[in-house]
Amino acid sequence: MIELFSADTPNGKKISIMLEEIGYKYKVTNVDLHEKKEQFNPEFRKISPFSKIPVIIDHDNNKEAIFESGAILMYLGERSNKFYDEENKLKINQWLMGQMGYVGPMIGQHHQFHHYHQGKSEFGEKRYFEITRRIYQDLDERLSQSKFLAGDEYSIADIATWPWIARHPIHDIGLSKFSHLSRWYLEISRRPAVVKGFKFMNKEIEIPLP
Repeated sequence: MIELFSADTPNGKKISIMLEEIGYKYKVTNVDLHEKKEQFNPEFRKISPFSKIPVIIDHDNNKEAIFESGAILMYLGERSNKFYDEENKLKINQWLMGQMGYVGPMIGQHHQFHHYHQGKSEFGEKRYFEITRRIYQDLDERLSQSKFLAGDEYSIADIATWPWIARHPIHDIGLSKFSHLSRWYLEISRRPAVVKGFKFMNKEIEIPLP
C-alpha cells in the first residue's frame, strides 16, 4: 500500500494519475494547504522538508517518505517498470526536468497573477501570460514532431506535464489554437487512469476540454 499525502492541485494529480496507470493500491491523506495550512505542521515537515505536496510513503517497500513529484514519478516508474523506459531515460528525464523547472513554476505564477490575484501587478500579469503562451507554443512545436513529449511512447514526462495544461480554462491562452498540443491533451484525457486520477479528490469534476 502506498500512502499519498496530497491536495487537489496539478502536482498532486501527477501522482494519483501515475498510481492509477500502474495499478498500485494507494490511500490518500488530504493535506489542507489553505485554511488549516497543514503543510507547515511539524509532523508533515518531517516527510516534506519544503512543506510541499505531494509526498508518498511506500509501506510495501522501504517505508521511506519520498517528496518532490518528479522524484516520486521516477521512483514509481522504476518500481513498476512502466512509463520510464530504460533505453529512453535520458530524453524522458529532460522533458520531466523541463516540466519541474520551467513549465510548472511558470504556469503556477501565471495562475497567481492572472487568475487568483488579478489586478495586483500589471508587470506580473503580462510577464507570466507571455511565458505561459510561449510554453504552449514550445510544447505544440515539440508535439508536431513527436507523438508524446519524449518520443513515441507515453511516459512520466507526459504524466507530469498534462495536469498543468488541464488548467487551461484559467490560462486564457486558447488551447484549441494549438493543434498538436490539443491532440496530445485530448489523447491523454481519454485514458481511463487519467480520468480516475484526475478525480482522486473530487469525483464530480470533469476534465476540461479545449
